[in-house]
Amino acid sequence: MPVKCSHVILDACCALNFSASGYFVQILQSLPAQVVVTQVVKDRELLSLRRLTDERCDDANQFEAAIDHGLLLVEDFANDSEAETFVNYTSVLGDDGESATCAIAFHREWAIATDDRQAISFFQREASHLQILSSLEIIKHWSEVSNIASAELRNVLSNIRTRGRYIPHKNHPLLSWWQDLMA
Repeated sequence: MPVKCSHVILDACCALNFSASGYFVQILQSLPAQVVVTQVVKDRELLSLRRLTDERCDDANQFEAAIDHGLLLVEDFANDSEAETFVNYTSVLGDDGESATCAIAFHREWAIATDDRQAISFFQREASHLQILSSLEIIKHWSEVSNIASAELRNVLSNIRTRGRYIPHKNHPLLSWWQDLMA
């Protein structure tokens, strides 16, 4: 999976899936780009992770460790243009995290990682020249570069399914990969 940009900005859904996997830090380390979340996503994601069970506190700790070690940067709007785009995107997408992620990615020409179909469709229209990655693409990449055994990968995907509440949609290009591993 080649990453065409210097940075990949994670939407909340991808951050949650990677946290749920139990391998948040290792997944980020496998990416050949700087990984970023917006301040909006960080604030909401960490708050959500902390409110859940003790198991999720480990997820929050992984999230914070990634930030502390510079594997995950937190970015806020750098100027009025980014903030204005955020407001405009919020009126269309209806979600602050996705809107902030898309606004910053658009202005800085960064790749975006999201599983939200509405955000993907919107981003393809608004910035078709920028790369869009999914949780599964990144997980598959990590598993290949880290040589993860099938049994361990099945466990990771199971964690993402149950703890992250994620199942790829019926048209996802890696759906058969997911199904083969989960069988």
